[in-house]
Amino acid sequence: MRLGTSSPLAHSSPEEWAENQIALGCRSINFPLNCNDPEDKIIAYRDAAKAHGLLIAEVGIWRNALAADPDERKKNMDYCIGQLRLAEFLGARCAVNVAGAFGPRWDGHYKENFSENAWKETVRMVQEIIDTADVKNTYFTLEPMPWMIPTGPKEYLKLIDMVDRDRFAVHMDIINMTNSADRYFNAEELVDEVAETLGSRIRSCHIKDVHLKEEYTFQLEECAPGQGEFPLRYYVEKMNAIDPDMPVILEHLNTDEEYIKYMGYLKEVLNGIQ
Repeated sequence: MRLGTSSPLAHSSPEEWAENQIALGCRSINFPLNCNDPEDKIIAYRDAAKAHGLLIAEVGIWRNALAADPDERKKNMDYCIGQLRLAEFLGARCAVNVAGAFGPRWDGHYKENFSENAWKETVRMVQEIIDTADVKNTYFTLEPMPWMIPTGPKEYLKLIDMVDRDRFAVHMDIINMTNSADRYFNAEELVDEVAETLGSRIRSCHIKDVHLKEEYTFQLEECAPGQGEFPLRYYVEKMNAIDPDMPVILEHLNTDEEYIKYMGYLKEVLNGIQ
């Protein structure tokens, strides 16, 4: 596996960016620019990553391509296509987004997210992005979410079958899939199901942790690695068995200091997994 972070860390040049990532212990990275940045700047960061042996794991999108407003939807679709083409240009393993929400918050939780229309529109959206971008080497992926499709491995496999495009693959966030008491208390079984069901389709992974709060009703809280109860080493061992170059990306921390701290924790917990 190749550890990385979603933070570019403070830096003043592509070379310093890459050197800081290596010093932190990263072997993969999320690309810190987007398709609207100047091409020469994109090339400089790409080349710095290559020169330091950093695998570009992901090109992030994070826009609602299912937005209700037609103008916003078109703008976001164009950005999805641009980011997927950027991933191709960079040699990244994938471009990643979430499916999108049927309400005012771009990643919000709404009943309509699970409707028959949501499945239909998600399939149409993914097909259009892949067909228009026409990439040959990278993949378009959707990060699972607790409250929008796909919420688990069986839903993801169903979506893969419905999309029916070889450039559609899997981005794995096991904590986002942990959305019930069953999955929380049987985490190893969830990891096993993910590995068995999605296996070699997984292109990149996020890593964080989850904590069950001692309050009514059932409340799960995302947290930094080691601040929750998820069997992180078991998860990474399974992902590493699928692909020894699997990116494992630490995310959702607030400061560079936190990324440094929790990368140190992960390196200790995951020691020996190569």
